[in-house]
Amino acid sequence: MGRLNGKVIIVTGSARGIGREYALHFARDQAKVVLCDIRDCRDTVKEIEANGGEALSLITDVSSEQSTIEMAKKTAERFGRIDVLVNNAAYFPNKPSMAEMLVTSFEDLTVEDWDKVMAVNLKGVFLCCKAVVPFMKKQRKGKIINITSIATFIGSPPAHYSASKGGVYSFTRVLARELGVYGINVNAVAPGPTQTKDREYPQEVIGPMIAGQCIKQPEEPHHLTGMLVLLASDESDFITGQHMVVDGGTYLH
Repeated sequence: MGRLNGKVIIVTGSARGIGREYALHFARDQAKVVLCDIRDCRDTVKEIEANGGEALSLITDVSSEQSTIEMAKKTAERFGRIDVLVNNAAYFPNKPSMAEMLVTSFEDLTVEDWDKVMAVNLKGVFLCCKAVVPFMKKQRKGKIINITSIATFIGSPPAHYSASKGGVYSFTRVLARELGVYGINVNAVAPGPTQTKDREYPQEVIGPMIAGQCIKQPEEPHHLTGMLVLLASDESDFITGQHMVVDGGTYLH
């Protein structure tokens, strides 16, 4: 029996990258997974079902209140409850290139740039939590896991991305205090730059980052899944309001 046996877990931003890897790992641990993204996740659902798991794909825009309400409603209709929400959906602008974006001054950002990042990365977390918390309160139990970034701590450009993740960090702590009385745990996980099939960092970016880590290797999704499983499981019932940094030892605190 898996550590997440039978738990119903929503993962936003799960069409590709680390979100998809989270969903696949949860399913292998016998969770029922709801994959939510602005892109279609049905191929991943088929992969999970082919291996004996249960999953649901929902087209979800986390920046839309109505879309997140539908996300929670359809999850509950299909599986009867909502045990875990993983707020993974995020927008990181990669133009003109990732290397250039990582050194972009805040003065070069437009209001439109700022608003788009905040709409997904911060407002999206707020809306998803607002949609699922009523279900968790009725259950008197639930887990919310917000994915932030080490940019929260080290203040790296671009400013709008780091600021959005810093907002999620503060929001996590507020929710932990508000929701603990209902048996709802709220924590955050801060990855470092993570290599996936969909996003490979250029050498000029990843090389200096690895050099600054205690563990001298690129971060990959499997480095993160253990922490996610712990926070989603009953083993973390007395952990809340925490920010778990999983970055190979870039930021030490």
